[in-house]
Amino acid sequence: MAQLHCYVPDEVAARFQEKAKHAHLPVSKYLAKLIKKEVEQEWPEDYFSLFGSWEGDKLQRPDQGELEQREELK
Repeated sequence: MAQLHCYVPDEVAARFQEKAKHAHLPVSKYLAKLIKKEVEQEWPEDYFSLFGSWEGDKLQRPDQGELEQREELK
């Protein structure tokens, strides 16, 4: 498993350590979790090719009703 090293200001490190503690995780595991989440947040392969491919009944938006009248902000 690769090791990554980075430098952050002391106040950032302290806040990060608190967040890791709150998540009940060691700092290294919490950081690894955040990095994994960041690099894996991508659209699945062929995701956009699905647009317009619905083959079921025509979708209909239900009646939205009337908008309420609100007082103006002053």
